[in-house]
Amino acid sequence: MNEMKHLSLLTDFYQLTMMNGYLQNDMMEEEVVFDLFFRENPCHSGYTIIAGIEQVIDYIENLKFHEEELSYLASLKTFGEDFIDALRNFTFKGTIYGVEEGTVMFPHEPILRVKGTCFETQLIETALLNVMNHQSLIATKAARIVTAAKGDPVFEFGLRRAQGPDAGVYGARAAVIGGCSSTSNVLAGMKFNLSVVGTQAHSWVQKFPSEVEAFRAYAKAYPDNCLLLVDTYNTLETGVPNAITVFRELQALGHEPKGIRIDSGDIAYLSKQARKMLDEAGFPKVTIVASSDLDEDTISSLKDQHARIDGWGVGTNLITSKNCPALGGVYKLSAAEEDGRLIPKIKISNNPEKITNPGFKDVYRIYDKKSGKAQADLITLAEEYLDEEKPLTIFHPIYTWKQTTFTEYRLKKLLIPIFVEGKLVYRRRTTQEVKDKVARELDSLWPEYKRLARPQLYKVDLSEPLWQLKQDLVNENKVTPKK
Repeated sequence: MNEMKHLSLLTDFYQLTMMNGYLQNDMMEEEVVFDLFFRENPCHSGYTIIAGIEQVIDYIENLKFHEEELSYLASLKTFGEDFIDALRNFTFKGTIYGVEEGTVMFPHEPILRVKGTCFETQLIETALLNVMNHQSLIATKAARIVTAAKGDPVFEFGLRRAQGPDAGVYGARAAVIGGCSSTSNVLAGMKFNLSVVGTQAHSWVQKFPSEVEAFRAYAKAYPDNCLLLVDTYNTLETGVPNAITVFRELQALGHEPKGIRIDSGDIAYLSKQARKMLDEAGFPKVTIVASSDLDEDTISSLKDQHARIDGWGVGTNLITSKNCPALGGVYKLSAAEEDGRLIPKIKISNNPEKITNPGFKDVYRIYDKKSGKAQADLITLAEEYLDEEKPLTIFHPIYTWKQTTFTEYRLKKLLIPIFVEGKLVYRRRTTQEVKDKVARELDSLWPEYKRLARPQLYKVDLSEPLWQLKQDLVNENKVTPKK
């Protein structure tokens, strides 16, 4: 099952009008370079986890216009037959470099570098941003929640609150990449080989004449995986005592009960009391799972209150990234063919953070040789050579007097080939491999960059040749006010 097979029209209309404009002006075969990047980490995070590369690959590999789609475009009375024929024969032949999925990245760094004709690079902009923005956002949100849980398992429970089926399915994938142990989403479990979890809802308990009968019925169906929802009526007065009754009956039959779930109320207080009751009844190994509108801030608070929670079911606030519902990824032209040569291009803005970095670029991560920790990132022009045997001095791209020199370091080039002249060369990763990559990436960051509140700003600097190129282009494009 591949939802990426018929997504050629997953684009903004102006992409098509620009493509047609290139065709009409005999420019469609001219080469350009675009960078996909973001300007700000989501959720007040100190980093962003990149997710969605696998779906980008699916999209590019299946990018083909079918007759039904071409007929629709023709019916709009905007495009001529020459444009429709160009789409009919379309295949992506460009080159895409990108970071390995699961890489931790920072603002203004190229995540994807797309080189190809005006025609093909323009078409794919919207879909690439749609895929990368969403999954990177949810993966980052999940990582923050997992950080707050401090080693406890986090279960993704958000499907019913997701912004549609695709957001639910691919959001579940991204959540697991970000560190969640499992998901309630069965379709995502099948598609991406994820661990799926779930027990019963309040409706199950309500359906039976009494709470204890509901618990007994569930225990009968799942004697070796019995986790009971205890807050339908009264958590401490009936829920936990009835669960203990059924757990004793299970134990007498040779089965070990698994746990309880609390979905409402004062979770800190209820979990402490429930833990005491379970321990006193002889069930110290029975786990307590909490749900109910959790996020990283709530979990951190509950941890500070010494809540006795062993696992966290997180739904709405994770799958929608409720406090930050979008990652502002952008796709900007950085070079264009003129007279057979690629010429650096820049976008100027009154907001300094919106001035783009021009040219054909690479990104390097600088690691400390002794600790293995990431120290800073350096964006360079692709033709630059960096010698690890020599000291490397970097400087802040705006406050240039802020400089750092590295001596005992190693470099890693972050952009690797994904497609070369239309051919896939990237080794595809399983979801578990990407999740493992995220864990290694986060482990390479010093703790101050991973703080949930007010994290330290990670250094992302420009090489001197790139910085100078940017200054030259800014000066060349200055507009002199009229007197």
